[in-house]
Amino acid sequence: MAQLSVVTLGLILLTACLVAMITRRLRLPYSVGLVVAGLALAALPLRFEAPLSRDLIFTVFLPPLVFEAALQLKWRPFARELPATALLAFVGVTIAAGVVAAGLHFALGWSWLGAGLFGVLIAATDPVAVIAAFKEMKVEPRLSLLVESESLLNDGAAAVGFGVLLAFAEGSGGSPAWIPASLLWTVAGGVLAGAAVAGAVLLIAGRTEDHLVEITLTTIAAYGSFLLAERFHASGVLASLTAGLLVGNLGWRRAISEGGRVHVPAFWEYTAFLANSVIFILIGAHEAHQPGSFFSWGAAAAILLVLLGRAVAVYPLCAILGLTPLRILASDQHVLFWGGLRGALALALALAVPSSVPEHAEIVVFAFAVVAFSIFVQGLTMPWLIRRRSSSSEAPGGASD
Repeated sequence: MAQLSVVTLGLILLTACLVAMITRRLRLPYSVGLVVAGLALAALPLRFEAPLSRDLIFTVFLPPLVFEAALQLKWRPFARELPATALLAFVGVTIAAGVVAAGLHFALGWSWLGAGLFGVLIAATDPVAVIAAFKEMKVEPRLSLLVESESLLNDGAAAVGFGVLLAFAEGSGGSPAWIPASLLWTVAGGVLAGAAVAGAVLLIAGRTEDHLVEITLTTIAAYGSFLLAERFHASGVLASLTAGLLVGNLGWRRAISEGGRVHVPAFWEYTAFLANSVIFILIGAHEAHQPGSFFSWGAAAAILLVLLGRAVAVYPLCAILGLTPLRILASDQHVLFWGGLRGALALALALAVPSSVPEHAEIVVFAFAVVAFSIFVQGLTMPWLIRRRSSSSEAPGGASD
């Protein structure tokens, strides 16, 4: 696994502190400032080495970010919106991936395998990017829950689709009947792994009132659930999500001490700040070294296809939900569409595509192009869209949108 040197890590953290101070004063999205800082560091003659690999993203950054987000979720609102978020996450990812894959195959002449791999890895919204963006904005609770929950859940669908296509790319694909079984295990196995690890951790935590021990146990829950699920080819994100939900809902009422209820959330807020700081600066540094095809018509076509796929996934599914009590306002649908940010998760999967796939190089470059568009264009305009939504909701008749 690629590693960060101590000097590089220190430089990243110092830069993150300065960026946090500047962006909050200028009222700019923190994640955008971090990516710009990464671009600047890469341009300086400092030999700034910033390794970015699938293992680094999945093993180091993703578990604490997902766990910290789930720690803040309340079970009742999450369960109430689960049918809507599951529909958007699983069915939506399938639709979006299909639109992107078909577009790349027919418009750019990609093979079905390469187009399918790119379509799947880019279809899922990234929990790292989405949660980082929405934490900085004053978003209505239900809308925030919908967007963040979908980004946490749709990783499972993307991981299964990517794994199936990767197996075919490596010549180890099974029969078509294997696909639904794999999807079922990815979801169920992730939930089981998260529940098992969180249950064991809460059982031990209930025997101590030392907040340092409790923090350590929750760290085991975050990483242990993720790694256990991945070890058995289930969804690590769903495992960390389940563990965070259990610790954040059952733990506060029973196992975690009164002192721990103050120190544990503070620790995880700081951990999320560190992880987001490092990962977005690394993304910026790698964006600086992308080849000329990063600005090609092919990359522009990929961006347009990703937006089209997201629109086709969000609006028709929300129309179906409009017939139920889980109806989503039109203004909220626009936020769901435009707030479907891509980030480190897409890059991690793109870097995992084997070189035997004919479009391997294009997949990596186009993934970086989509992520750059997502962070700079969508990330910078999201605060305006949120403010516009809020003002329209407060206006007379706005609630009937």
